[in-house]
Amino acid sequence: MQLVTPDPATQPFLEQHAGLPAEERRRVCIVVPYPPAISETFIRAHIEKLPAEILMVHGWRPSIGSKTVLPFHNIALHKVGRVLLGHGLEREITSAYVKAFRTYAPHAVLAEYGTIGAVTVEACKRLGIPLIVHFHGYDAHVRATLDEHRETYPLMFAQAAALIAVSRSMQRQLISLGAPAGKVHYNSYGIDCSAFGGAEPGQAPPLFITVGRFVEKKAPEVTLKAFSQVHRKFPRAELRMIGDGPLLEKCKALASSLGIATAVTFLGAQQHAVVRAEMRNARCFLQHSVEATSGDCEGTPLGILEAGASGLPVVATRHAGIPDVVIEGETGFLVNEHDIDGMAAHMLRLLEEPKLAAKMGQSARTHISINFSQQQSLDKLWTIVESSIRRAPECHIGGPD
Repeated sequence: MQLVTPDPATQPFLEQHAGLPAEERRRVCIVVPYPPAISETFIRAHIEKLPAEILMVHGWRPSIGSKTVLPFHNIALHKVGRVLLGHGLEREITSAYVKAFRTYAPHAVLAEYGTIGAVTVEACKRLGIPLIVHFHGYDAHVRATLDEHRETYPLMFAQAAALIAVSRSMQRQLISLGAPAGKVHYNSYGIDCSAFGGAEPGQAPPLFITVGRFVEKKAPEVTLKAFSQVHRKFPRAELRMIGDGPLLEKCKALASSLGIATAVTFLGAQQHAVVRAEMRNARCFLQHSVEATSGDCEGTPLGILEAGASGLPVVATRHAGIPDVVIEGETGFLVNEHDIDGMAAHMLRLLEEPKLAAKMGQSARTHISINFSQQQSLDKLWTIVESSIRRAPECHIGGPD
């Protein structure tokens, strides 16, 4: 079995508990749809930095490392059952998670995304293991996802020990979907603030930056249209956009049609070091998030946290978790979704008033460092996990499949 190597910061905790009886050491199984991408720093932090022994189960079919949990003959038997007996795929899914959880005997299961919580809940119920479900965005909002899980989400809400929302609006959304209010915990993402900083927006050139995928809920076309208004009045202004996605080529064509192609640089996806360097050189960070036609919404955008930690003012929308992070008029400006004119006006003001940009950037740095550090987020998550373990009755991992 391959355990995840813990972050060195958790080593004192593990050493402190090394002499405890096995039943008192905390083991947590983190279930993810796929090994987290480099951009999913929040999930990677959970896997690498929670103060526990962590096993990651991922993918379909559920796998540990490069091996599926169920051996081939079990998979074949389930396939026969589906063909000859009409069994649903959920039998194989539950069997795989039961086997993984029974083998590892975790004190708790942390399901990353509501959809993963929905497919692990039955195994946790059978084995009496507390389930903590961490929602991130689409899993609480996309209408097709909610429709697909209209029967499984209520069961998960009832069975789960805790549900975690990364924004206040997501917390309200989960409650509106039927989750018991007492189970829904607000815990925003946090970032390593020591990795960011150094921006001096008051002395920076008239340069705006965006970081994020080119997808509908990020509305990069709206940002380009707002920037085009700014560029007409302030021809020296530039916009640098980091990220890729399905709307990238459309946005490049739009920049040409708006006459701002020479003022906009599309940098594509970049490593964290490049993002940090770009933020240090900017006057302001932009993010015009909106609700997508599918219902998809943000959680709490990491780019806004990173920009604030860098010392940049933010111009963004009153959307999802953004108002939880940006203090209007103090660390940035917010506009309603699709308000191009309002966004452009705030961008112009920060170009025309460098002292204001400097003051807001400094306030943003302080605000993020105090309220949205990665360690704070991890500490609160661990408190939720530990509380769920302590409240749980003795599990019966030795029971039947």
